Amino acid sequence: MSDLISMPAQKRERAGKGAARAVRRQGLVPGVIYGDKQAPVLVQMDPRPLMAQLNKAGFYAHQYELDVDGEKHRVMAQDVQFHVVTDQPQHVDFLRVGANTIVTTEIAVEFINHEKAPGLKKGGVLTVVRHSIEVHGKPDALPDVLVCDLTGFDLNDSVHASAVKFPAGVKATITDRDFTVATIAAPSGLKSEMGEDGEGEAEEA
Repeated sequence: MSDLISMPAQKRERAGKGAARAVRRQGLVPGVIYGDKQAPVLVQMDPRPLMAQLNKAGFYAHQYELDVDGEKHRVMAQDVQFHVVTDQPQHVDFLRVGANTIVTTEIAVEFINHEKAPGLKKGGVLTVVRHSIEVHGKPDALPDVLVCDLTGFDLNDSVHASAVKFPAGVKATITDRDFTVATIAAPSGLKSEMGEDGEGEAEEA
């Protein structure tokens, strides 16, 4: 994991929808810190540093230092609610990270070695089925991205979760099957050449 990025926040005393609306009228985002067997802490924060991190890849996989009136909390974002029209953050939930915390989150998949995939060299199209994979593990073990190696995959091959590199201590939440992450589809021109019986260069490769 990279060094923690700090975001400032302030405590707020009142809970409830009315109190949250009052916070938003001040141009701030209401939120809460919970978890690690400690009492929840109600917070409010400037939306600008929050949006700066939201616009970066791996937001939900990163740990942050939330500086609440000088008291520092090690957290991960669990949920952000957005306005249906303006798309501005309306509320944010932070999970407090402790020594034994296990989190469940989505990690983006990054595909590498396109040039080493025979199917893509023949003009095939990589169709991504899962742009991210839900995983669980300790926060310090979570990567920014999960790497999927396309080496050796040919036309009409399915790329399964077993081709994805999971760091030690990080596992997919789906454990009952080797689920599909992507496929390499033959281009339409090659499909026509292969014909209905499926014969052709892709079949012989």
